[in-house]
Amino acid sequence: MNNIKRHVTFTIVSATKILLGGITMKNTMLKAVLTLGLLAGGLSLSTTVTHAHGYVSSPGSRAYFGSTQGGKINKNVGRAEWEPQSIEATKNIFTPGKLASAGVSGFEPLDVQTTDRWYKSDITTGPLAINWTLTARHRTSTWDYYMTKQGWNQNQPLDIKNFDLIGRVDDKAAIPEASVNHTITVPSDRIGYHVIYAVWNVYDTTNAFYQAIDVNVK
Repeated sequence: MNNIKRHVTFTIVSATKILLGGITMKNTMLKAVLTLGLLAGGLSLSTTVTHAHGYVSSPGSRAYFGSTQGGKINKNVGRAEWEPQSIEATKNIFTPGKLASAGVSGFEPLDVQTTDRWYKSDITTGPLAINWTLTARHRTSTWDYYMTKQGWNQNQPLDIKNFDLIGRVDDKAAIPEASVNHTITVPSDRIGYHVIYAVWNVYDTTNAFYQAIDVNVK
């Protein structure tokens, strides 16, 4: 890509020198050079777009239910509306008040926390099936699952200190399938509104993907 940019720059500079030297260039050639420059610039821009990476589709995450895929049940979710898979940040960052967004720009609306702000999936204690939908697959270290403690304050920003680790799947650097299924165990003392925090830890980078899942334990 850098070679394309240098070539375009050289072409434009050369054309400018020719014009300044009094040699006439046809308008069509000048337009072609300028068009090539614009195309190269657009191509460079497009290569900066990243295609990330995964979201929890069952029980649907806060981001998923705000997206087209999830029926846009949750409203005003920022970037999650069109890219619920892109909540990627440094591993184990767990910034208080920013768990749902992981501190990623554009996902801040997901951090709003009240009793009735988010759609909740009904679940029960005991075994719970979790499904991830991956839009890009990465070698995986672990999949970690946290859940709010019984008696947590539903109207305070999410803080990892108010969560228990309730499940971990070690993938040992394997590349997962596009659809990933796990079974975790919801503790028997949980009842009512809770948040499950799902974390996909990538093996060969310093990053992880984060998903907050709102559930109603019956």
